[in-house]
Amino acid sequence: MPIYIALTNLSAEGRKAITEDPARIKANNRQIEAMGVKILAQYATLGQYDFINIFEAPSDDVIFKVAVSLSGKGVGQAQTLVAKTIDDFIATTKK
Repeated sequence: MPIYIALTNLSAEGRKAITEDPARIKANNRQIEAMGVKILAQYATLGQYDFINIFEAPSDDVIFKVAVSLSGKGVGQAQTLVAKTIDDFIATTKK
């Protein structure tokens, strides 16, 4: 399955919501997983992005659905990248 990396910045509303209820992150995770996405890793970060999330999903369409769902909540903005393992990258370039 394709791998996606989401670089996320919280909005002011998102920061407030997480400050008031940090467990909300886990609730969002359950909603994401219910859409068919496997969460491989999540990190809270300092610097340019607030969170880095690594997902596995069956298709770009599913990731679009997740992105629309989360952005509709006003939690923040995400930049989503499609990723390949190095082995897959090498195999692709040999074709």
